[in-house]
Amino acid sequence: MLEKQHLIPEPEEFIAEFPLTKEMQAVKAQRDEEIQKVITGQSNKLLVIIGPCSAHESASTLEYVKRLAKLNEKVKNELVIVPRIYTNKPRTKGVGYKGMFLQPDPNGEVDIIRGIRSSRALHLAVINESGLTSADEMLYPENTAYIEDLLSYHAVGARNVESPLHRQVASGVEGAVGVKNPMSGNLLAMINSVYAVQSPQTFKYRDYQVRSSGNPLAHAILRGGVDATGADVPNFDLETMEKVDELYRENSLQNPAVIIDTNHSNSAKRHLEQLEIAQEVMKNRRQNADFKKLFKGFMIESFLEEGNQVRDEVFGKSITDPCLGWADTERLLCDLAEKV
Repeated sequence: MLEKQHLIPEPEEFIAEFPLTKEMQAVKAQRDEEIQKVITGQSNKLLVIIGPCSAHESASTLEYVKRLAKLNEKVKNELVIVPRIYTNKPRTKGVGYKGMFLQPDPNGEVDIIRGIRSSRALHLAVINESGLTSADEMLYPENTAYIEDLLSYHAVGARNVESPLHRQVASGVEGAVGVKNPMSGNLLAMINSVYAVQSPQTFKYRDYQVRSSGNPLAHAILRGGVDATGADVPNFDLETMEKVDELYRENSLQNPAVIIDTNHSNSAKRHLEQLEIAQEVMKNRRQNADFKKLFKGFMIESFLEEGNQVRDEVFGKSITDPCLGWADTERLLCDLAEKV
């Protein structure tokens, strides 16, 4: 049984409360164009979506992004850095920390209105304080309207990639959309989702019948899969990329592109293995022209402090999956820039 608790205001009210200024709009337009050029092959830069597993606290997230902005000045000719600011957090078993959007107060009570305000305010602060625009996960499609104007990158996660509503809403957002392979690792399911997101759609969204024009910037994210025994199976290898390339061509999709997620099932959540995975991918990029053409960048989990924690006691340390620390992050991004 559902118990109605309170009415959530329309997105326009929150947008008016936390508006995107003309200066910020100009920053976002320039950033969106940079990302588009990478995905469409007009730029040889690498796209790097990087940040904490979940943005559970504003102060530490903004400190991380400020450091990222300084580092960006060193590598901006080779990399397009997009802070990963995930204010929604999927849970495999449906319980546990679910992100800033549904973050309980000290008494354990959830107030979604407060969560919307916190999420929108954080994405705005990222732009204002760093000059960068962020990525978030489209976990709940109806939430997209509250922050869509602030984001330069949307990710459809492994648990939602075959959801009709996620595909439909993604087909109507402006800007880049990365579509992960499902938990099973099924590549065809991922490509079918990219096809759906690139296609025009008519559907119900909130209180309206809407029509989308399709999103030509939709592309694949390889995050590894889980086999029938529960074992992690990486999928960042040459053979997988060849198969994805073949599926792109068979389906006549626009702008074939792949982002490789260095964590999750590709690393079995062993966060330090992200460093080795990135090196192996860059080696394949150097040695294989087809790999280089399809591969457009990385998704990396990193924060101020290495690893993770059960309780929020250490500033800048993940409370969900373990992440790289800042020292390794800085070395990795500088190394990637040298190898582009």
